[in-house]
Amino acid sequence: MTATRDPTRFERPRAPVVAAGREPAAPAHPDRNPGTPLDLDRVRSIRVNRSAVERRAATIPARRTVKRDWQAAWLLRAVTCIDLTTLQGDDTPGTVVRLCAKARQPVRQDLLDAMGVAHLGIRVGAVCVYHALVDTAVEALSGSGIPVAAVSTGFPAGLSPFPQRVEEVEASVAAGAREIDVVITRGHALQGDWEALYEEVRAFRRACGEAHLKVILGTGELGTLTTVARASQVAMMAGADFIKTSTGKEPVNATLPVGLTMVRQIRDYHEATGHAVGFKPAGGIRAAKVSLDWLILMKEELGERWARPDRFRLGASALLTDIERQLEHFVTGTYSAAYRHPMV
Repeated sequence: MTATRDPTRFERPRAPVVAAGREPAAPAHPDRNPGTPLDLDRVRSIRVNRSAVERRAATIPARRTVKRDWQAAWLLRAVTCIDLTTLQGDDTPGTVVRLCAKARQPVRQDLLDAMGVAHLGIRVGAVCVYHALVDTAVEALSGSGIPVAAVSTGFPAGLSPFPQRVEEVEASVAAGAREIDVVITRGHALQGDWEALYEEVRAFRRACGEAHLKVILGTGELGTLTTVARASQVAMMAGADFIKTSTGKEPVNATLPVGLTMVRQIRDYHEATGHAVGFKPAGGIRAAKVSLDWLILMKEELGERWARPDRFRLGASALLTDIERQLEHFVTGTYSAAYRHPMV
C-alpha cells in the first residue's frame, strides 16, 4: 500500500540557515489578478462554521513549531515578508527616511555575518506610509528595489467622498507608490450590498493602474466570519491582488480564525479561476513567534509558494525588533535589550 502525505503537516526546511539563499528568488510581483464577473449566487452560498474554524486555528500555535536553525531560517523569511509600516499622526519625513534605512538593512550586519547569510540581501517586502509621505519614501528607497505601499481611500475609516478616495489612489500612484492599500466601505459588507462593494473595488483597481491593489477588509468590524469570507470573495472577484485583514486601528485586528477564513477563500478562488491572490494580516503582530504562526498557516493551507513576499505580507513595525532579538539569541545564546535593535 502506498503511503499518502498528510497535506496539513508542517515540514521543516530541509537545509540550515546558510542554505536558505540557494532558493531561486521569487519575482517582485506575480501575474496580476484580473478579477472575474461578480457571481452573487456563489457569494451568497458561502457559509462559515465558526466553531470548526476556531478549532483548526487553535492547532497552529499549539501543535506546530520550528526550532534552532530552522526557526532562524523561517524568521529571516518573515523579515522578507514584512510591510514595514508607520501610520502615526506624528509621522514626519525624518521618521520615514529612518524607517526606509531600516528597510534596506532590517537585520544587524553582525548577526547576518554570524549566520552566514550576509550574501542573501535580506530586506523587507515593502515600506507602508500615508499618501503625504509617499514621495519621501520613494526617494529614500531609490535603487533598493523595495516598493512603497501607500494607504489610501480615506484610511482608516474609508468614509471620505468616493471621488476623493479614487483621486487619492491616483495621486499615490503618481507619486511613485507601487502598491496601494485601500479600505472598503464596511457598510456595504454589513448590509450585504455585494454589488456596491464589487463596483467600489473595481474602481480602485482601475485607479491603481500598474500598482498592486491590496484590499483592507477591516475584519474586526465585519461582525461574522461568514461576512469576512463573502467580502474576501467579492474583493478578489473585483481584482484585488492581495486581501488584508485590518487597518491596525480597529479594536480587534489580525487573528488566526479570521486569517484561516480568508486564506481558504483565496484557495477556493485560485482553484476556480487559476488566479493567485496574496494575503496580508496586519495589526497587533508584534512577536516573532506569532509571525511563525502566520507562515505556518500559509504553508499548510496554501502551500510554500504562498509563504513568500510576492504572495504574503505581514503589516507590522514592532515585529521586526522582536525578530532581531530572537536572531541575536540564536547567534549568542542570550536575549538583548530592545534598544540594540532600533527601528528609527
